[in-house]
Amino acid sequence: MLQRLDKAISNTGLLTRSQVKDALKAGRIQCDGVIVRDGARKVDPEAQAITLDGERIFSGSVILMLNKPAGFVTSTQDPRDRTVMELIPPRYRRRVAPVGRLDKETEGLLLFTDDGDLAHFLISPRHRVPKIYYARHEGEATAEDVAAFSQGLILKDGTVCLPAVLEPLGPGESRVTVCEGKYHQVRRMMASRGMPVTYLERQSESGLTLGNLPRGQVRLLSQAEEMVLRQGN
Repeated sequence: MLQRLDKAISNTGLLTRSQVKDALKAGRIQCDGVIVRDGARKVDPEAQAITLDGERIFSGSVILMLNKPAGFVTSTQDPRDRTVMELIPPRYRRRVAPVGRLDKETEGLLLFTDDGDLAHFLISPRHRVPKIYYARHEGEATAEDVAAFSQGLILKDGTVCLPAVLEPLGPGESRVTVCEGKYHQVRRMMASRGMPVTYLERQSESGLTLGNLPRGQVRLLSQAEEMVLRQGN
């Protein structure tokens, strides 16, 4: 459906009408790769690639990446603790939700989206989407620990964990790859092998990495990154 470019952008809540006018004047908005300065131009947001500073405005869904700091719980609201939603830009807070969870003291990559199908795909163990963590811990991982992880652990409470990858990086350091997200899973798996975790960071999910995103900062995924994410590898 064709509509005025300035109205279409302001209706998203991303920019006010005056901010859209300034962005157009500054050449920050493109339509199908061409800078547009005329807000009255008729466009079809669903069919055309309209971008602001190189980021697509109308992508059908919103996918954000947060480099989560310690001290925030992964929840949309909590009566006691600060939540990761406080770190999300206000214009997205009512639209997106966290994809899975990182516990309060775990840092690193955390995704947010309004695409329920994508969230289910990433979370469901059936799809075996890899999540990679860096862990500092007591003790040192052995070949026996590596083998135990590869076979799938059964925790003390009877929780069955799918086969995972444990890569020793040196004394007190390991990389762990899991394809599910049970409660405090990596910490519990490491503790079950006598290696309590002292620091944990998720570094990658579904092939995406944090890159140079600073701790506590958020950004939209590019279309190329979204494609990688949806492939689940």
